[in-house]
Amino acid sequence: MDISNYFSPIDIDRYGFFESNIELLGHIIASYNTNGNFPALSQSIDIAIFSVEEQRGNKDNQGCALAPEAIRKYLYNLTLPHKSIKIVDLGNVIIGNTLADTYIAVGEVVAQLLQMKIIPLILGGSQDITYGNYHGYELLGQIINVFNVDSKIDLGVVKDSNEVTAQSYLTNMMCSEPNYLFNYTQIGFQTYFIDRKALNMLEDLYFDCYRLGVVQKDIEVVEPLVRNADMVTIDMSAVRQSDAPAAGYPSPHGLYGEQLCQICRYAAMSDKLTSIGFYEMNPRYDNRGQTAALVAHAIWYFIDGYLWRKNDFPYLDTENYFKFVVLINEGSSEIVFYKSKKSERWWMEVPCSKDLKQKYRRHYLVPCSYGDYRTAAEDNKIPDRWFKTYNKISI
Repeated sequence: MDISNYFSPIDIDRYGFFESNIELLGHIIASYNTNGNFPALSQSIDIAIFSVEEQRGNKDNQGCALAPEAIRKYLYNLTLPHKSIKIVDLGNVIIGNTLADTYIAVGEVVAQLLQMKIIPLILGGSQDITYGNYHGYELLGQIINVFNVDSKIDLGVVKDSNEVTAQSYLTNMMCSEPNYLFNYTQIGFQTYFIDRKALNMLEDLYFDCYRLGVVQKDIEVVEPLVRNADMVTIDMSAVRQSDAPAAGYPSPHGLYGEQLCQICRYAAMSDKLTSIGFYEMNPRYDNRGQTAALVAHAIWYFIDGYLWRKNDFPYLDTENYFKFVVLINEGSSEIVFYKSKKSERWWMEVPCSKDLKQKYRRHYLVPCSYGDYRTAAEDNKIPDRWFKTYNKISI
């Protein structure tokens, strides 16, 4: 399939990087622009940036469709993390006559890139574009884990099964049939913004939700969570207003800009992660490009993190791991842990029947921390994420 038909070119002459005497990202990104042709795609490419200037899914944040252009201006003027990285910019997805048309286009683009082992990096637009990203995995029949950075839980009521909004896209993803959502993790939610019923429902489904205070206390708690993700979606409203004044739903509380960048770096370092999107930034309310620059910096950290991948997701090659077997409940049960010899990161194995191992091959080995190992080895307790995964596989 020729996905170039889904795109219109960008105008890189507006970004100003040509005047620089040093090599910048703008110099090495092969872009579909008004001066050239659509980039040739191959498996040698690492990351494909593209934008979706769509805002019809969020009537409360009109103007967010302008975000990709503002972000590129800052991204293209950042220095190059390393010359070995190969990045293309496919331009702007041509907006459909309906929102559903746009989701279909995004899904087909994502599916094509995933098949080529290229990471789609999406610049929105409103966060309902996440549903289009998810559709790409649906087309491939791939069961996935979704990781969301957001101050709210977007489980709004869906009056029409064909209606998807920035406030209800998660409902659509969870209710779609057949369903390919194995696990959903959300970090950074602020309790005074959420419906307790929505949080209870996610917990009843054994999904992971971490409020802002937990993340603020120890940012490292995020690493094994995002390492478990196939797809990451980021609502810039999760960042505090002082750092992101142009967030769609600004709040005096939220993540610091540095924490957002750290999360993006953690995400990129995971061999499992295959797509990421940034949403709900509205340039109409920006302060001298502060929020656009922050998103650009977060993308830079994502690119830098990608260069640190160790190719050590356990199911690939268990010989490169130390194996630890922990007996619990007076020896009646055991939990198997793996520690990578390359990165010293930890995973734990959740029992899975032979007939389900192929279906859940990306899920029954769960990223964890040394703290989870100590919980089992020293406290004789089953770690929460082991228990949640076991229940999802057993359902």
